[in-house]
Amino acid sequence: MKVRGAVRPPGDKSISHRALMLAALARGESELAGLLTGEDVKSTARVLRQLGADISPIRAAGTVTVRASRITRPASRLNCGNSGTTARLLLGILAGQRFPATLTGDASLRHRPMRRVTEPLRAMGAEIKEARGDALPLSIRGGRLHALTYTSPVASAQVKSALLLAGLTGKVPVTVREPYLSRDHTERLLLHLGLDLRYDHGAVSLQPSAKTVPGLHLSIPGDVSSAAFLVGAAVLAEDGELVIENVGVNPTRTGFLVVLERMGVHVERVNLRDEGGEPVADLVARPAALHGAEIAAAEVPTLVDEVPILAVLASRAAAGEETVFREVGELRVKESNRLELIAANLRAVGAAAEARGNDLFVRGGGTRPPQGRVETARDHRLAMAFAVLGTIPGADVRLSERASVAISYPRFFSDLRRIAKGQT
Repeated sequence: MKVRGAVRPPGDKSISHRALMLAALARGESELAGLLTGEDVKSTARVLRQLGADISPIRAAGTVTVRASRITRPASRLNCGNSGTTARLLLGILAGQRFPATLTGDASLRHRPMRRVTEPLRAMGAEIKEARGDALPLSIRGGRLHALTYTSPVASAQVKSALLLAGLTGKVPVTVREPYLSRDHTERLLLHLGLDLRYDHGAVSLQPSAKTVPGLHLSIPGDVSSAAFLVGAAVLAEDGELVIENVGVNPTRTGFLVVLERMGVHVERVNLRDEGGEPVADLVARPAALHGAEIAAAEVPTLVDEVPILAVLASRAAAGEETVFREVGELRVKESNRLELIAANLRAVGAAAEARGNDLFVRGGGTRPPQGRVETARDHRLAMAFAVLGTIPGADVRLSERASVAISYPRFFSDLRRIAKGQT
């Protein structure tokens, strides 16, 4: 395959969720552009509307208007679909509301852990009832919250964001410390809105404020996690150059670019700029010879969603060269048991890969084309990663399904075809 031209990935999923939620809490009108139109963000918009938020339909270009309204008691269960971000961050918002609500989700989401969020929210004073252990559905009644200083056992932007949102809606101080720095989109948005957020020796603190949240006017950059699959396609190509436009390059999200450098891939960042407190750039990616590398545990929070594409690329490293991903056990509780499925699917297409404990080992296989059937388990990132592997000349990679990519990148397959044909 030869790649050429330019392509623009969809809006950043993490920022889209957070921007919608903060706009729903604002007392002024908000205008958002570049919002992701995927299913997960639609889930966030849907449950916010159930809570009384006045959100216009999301238009094709990702433009949406959110008018000042009040959060009110929902008339029915809040179905978060497949979106863990929706569920966990919404718990933080609901912790500061004095009414009951029940959250649920699809079969996948109902198996993902929630106590990492509900336990510190209980410590703040929220009443939370579980129907079936550490999972959805669950009911929450917010109210008068207490100040919280919390040391999270995991580096999780969802945990951190939920607690900051609880402090915001409950008007109490919150301090969160993590073992490693997780993505910081919530903090950047809060600072962009002029709220009292402070950093001190690795901890982030939000101080309560009497002033209301102002309206949010934001152009959301392209999702770096979606861009990672386009970078992967360029790296595996035989020739050419691909420009990936308008990508958010927040340093808490670009660990995969750092790892790619160690694997022998240099991705240029050009046209650097700032939009709404987020650094943005265009990425220029080209084919490269790949080498093995080791990814340390401290790096994982900055690239956790990119492990599938990095593992796929690692399987195409020079024969015998091993890539090791340390402490990626968090992948077991994503949309699928992503850790085990990455290893199993790589073996299914002829590569050498193994999950041992919380580590993932992938051995380079040289030039043999990958062939076999891949089980995606309706996990969008697995589907996209192995679709990229299928672009190698002579490859025969068959996906169990393709529809799951609508969660984060609805036009992924058409973009992948276009860059291969030079029609971007």
